[in-house]
Amino acid sequence: MDHSRRNLPQLLGEGRRWFEEALLAALAAAGAVPVSPTQAQLFSVLDEEGTTVAELARRMGVTRQTAHQAVHGLVAAGLLEQTPDPASARQRLIRRTAEGTRVHARAEEVLAALEERLAERIGAEAVAALRAALETPWGPPPAPDGGQGPAG
Repeated sequence: MDHSRRNLPQLLGEGRRWFEEALLAALAAAGAVPVSPTQAQLFSVLDEEGTTVAELARRMGVTRQTAHQAVHGLVAAGLLEQTPDPASARQRLIRRTAEGTRVHARAEEVLAALEERLAERIGAEAVAALRAALETPWGPPPAPDGGQGPAG
């Protein structure tokens, strides 16, 4: 076995960091409020109508405390706001402000340009194949005993 060969999760992480670093640098160059990679990830999983902190944490795969800290930083930066959840008096929804919506739209433009740049570097077919593989449902993670998932 080749011990220098990186595993797939490492490669996926490196690809994600490539996009994050380029996105954050482009936004900073455009004068946007600086955000951390965690804050950028939170922004990307936020629903238009708003999302609870608990749901954001689940989507990001982080603790509620981590999601809460990221939300507070983005609220302080004027990119997000907290509003009452009409479905629950105890919860609040996290939504983009007008400035947050503007920055999000700019981020989407930057990401599209980065995808084009990647296609120039590794080929349009490779990018299309990567997208197709990542968009294909993988199903639940396999159980340790080799079963089909947590339920077995």
